[in-house]
Amino acid sequence: MSGRDTWLAIDTATGLASVATIHPKDKNGIFGAVDIVDGARLQPAALLPKIDDVLKRSQRRCENIAGIVIGDGPGSFTGLRVGWATAKGLAHESDVPVIAIPSMMGLAAACSEQGGSVPIAVCYDALRGAVYGAIYRFEEDRVDTLFPPQVVTMEEFAKRAPLRPDIVVGDGALRYAVDVNAWIGRNPVDMQHEYEHAELDHTARWLLILRERVGAGRLLDDLATAEPTYGRPAEAQAKWEARHGRALPHPPGTSG
Repeated sequence: MSGRDTWLAIDTATGLASVATIHPKDKNGIFGAVDIVDGARLQPAALLPKIDDVLKRSQRRCENIAGIVIGDGPGSFTGLRVGWATAKGLAHESDVPVIAIPSMMGLAAACSEQGGSVPIAVCYDALRGAVYGAIYRFEEDRVDTLFPPQVVTMEEFAKRAPLRPDIVVGDGALRYAVDVNAWIGRNPVDMQHEYEHAELDHTARWLLILRERVGAGRLLDDLATAEPTYGRPAEAQAKWEARHGRALPHPPGTSG
């Protein structure tokens, strides 16, 4: 069996987690394996078995991993922590690099395959009447972030965006479809129903495609202190701070 020739991607930013692999024997962008974990509550128990499964289907093992791409936030607080803890553990054991790429960018990249080099907005449902919003444009060798991920209402997103996107995608876009239509003059893209190939919805696959493009991700230099971009405090932290009228002394992800 080959040495370290396989890249692994893990995305747990939403309730639909995905994992994927790619190695030199793959041809024309065909991946060794992709798989999903549908349901946030299933991720802690199911993620490692899914990783093991896609490696086996790729005829690879953990010792063949050359690097890991991890889906960055914003997104599900618990999901991000599960994915990042898993990636850190595998990387520490194998001593391989980890690249963090926004999961939202991966979803936008899936649309870009058919939409071309046009502005693509992604909206993840952030609850409390808000979305995590971002806008990207994709070129063959780079990604331009036109509106970095942040928490906004759909009304704020439309007002603050530097331009009007051609495509809007994501569960938040579907939830606020009326607002999206008022903004861009068309309905948001429903990836599951409007695209021919179901694998387009596996964000991990697209994170692997993006890993070498300029502007796509960040190399995690210090795994011990690296944290995902949560976007905002977890629900429990927000409730604690509202109840006590002060910041949580040591929020998750900090020392103390």
